[in-house]
Amino acid sequence: MTRRSVASLFGALALAGCVSQTVGGHGDWYAARGAPPPSGDRVYVCHGYGCRVVSRVTFSPAEIAAIAGPLARGAKDAEAERAAVSGAVQRYETIVGPRIGTSGDRAKMDFGRGDASQMDCIDEATNTTSLLVLLEEHGHLRHHKVGRPVARGILIDGRYPHATAVLAETSGKGSWAVDSWPEPNGRPPLIQPLRTWMRSSGG
Repeated sequence: MTRRSVASLFGALALAGCVSQTVGGHGDWYAARGAPPPSGDRVYVCHGYGCRVVSRVTFSPAEIAAIAGPLARGAKDAEAERAAVSGAVQRYETIVGPRIGTSGDRAKMDFGRGDASQMDCIDEATNTTSLLVLLEEHGHLRHHKVGRPVARGILIDGRYPHATAVLAETSGKGSWAVDSWPEPNGRPPLIQPLRTWMRSSGG
């Protein structure tokens, strides 16, 4: 694993606030990684481990519509909205991958190789958060707000540091990890209660 990736992961722990994280306030996360936050129809995609490479991607209206398609009709409740978010993540990664050379991004990661076609959990957490912010700003999230990414594991507790994007239910009933790291590009992210994710030691 690169020194920058390790530093980014420990920085994530400092910024995360874990389960008690506030909704929004993503600016410090992006600033710490040298990646601009999403703006309008533009995102800045991290790859190459720890945001070593940041690629600008601008979506056409048709691409925005395709990404948001699973959410377009409006979900009846928070559970249905999370299922639709899973579909949006898959479409997002499928569109972005060919543009920046990450279509072959594998599940999890090979430490320290710095391969620009691959993403570690910092890349994935940042990119999924950018997608969620984009969806939120375009009015496609009705039952959730986008939370600041969080991290778990500090080595001394026997767990390797790992980070994820977060959705918080607007009802206040709970927060959810949206973790794209365990699966290869274009596959469904792991979505589970954040408290469950925080206790886990695996992907």
